[in-house]
Amino acid sequence: MENDLAIEEDAYQWLRGHLSGFLRFDGERVAIKIAPMPDGTFVASVMVAMLMAADTVLELPDDGENDLHLMVSLEKFDEREDANGCADRWRTYHGDPPDVNWAHITIDAVKFRGYFIDGEVFLRPNVLATDESAICRTINRTKRDGVSAAIFAQFHADAENALVVGVDATGLDVRRQFDVLRLRAPAECVISDETTALEALKSLTQST
Repeated sequence: MENDLAIEEDAYQWLRGHLSGFLRFDGERVAIKIAPMPDGTFVASVMVAMLMAADTVLELPDDGENDLHLMVSLEKFDEREDANGCADRWRTYHGDPPDVNWAHITIDAVKFRGYFIDGEVFLRPNVLATDESAICRTINRTKRDGVSAAIFAQFHADAENALVVGVDATGLDVRRQFDVLRLRAPAECVISDETTALEALKSLTQST
């Protein structure tokens, strides 16, 4: 049981750390980017053909043996009636969309490192949803150097044009020019407000 929980957590964190991959449908395989919503679901800019497909599999970030394979369902929504700002949320994470069609993503089941996991495991509402925007603004206004240091410490990568675009109990999402990086909070840090978010960021700058 404990091992199952560990695998489920690893799979969830893998999902949060890989928001770009490929969607397989009807013999096609097309690059796709997803964005997390406050209620724990995900959204994406999609092709019409994806919406019409009977079976869709999301590969994050690729189709390797150790990558995440998600059996998903796509439900179209109209941006003009998008009261929850799903399309804008996607743009915040990834910029200009490749298509004008949008879909909510339901995760039905997942295969990860030889394990099969129920999709409900991945539906985790963001407890910081109400304060998320304010926390991101504070970090981007006052802690840009800290974000850069954390990215270098975690990925040995540059942080040019990096902006924090999301924060939840287990980490921060940082958008760079061409990708989104996940700064996972240290195990001992549970982010519950602005103060703990800043504490987690400070800890990450000291990690190697």
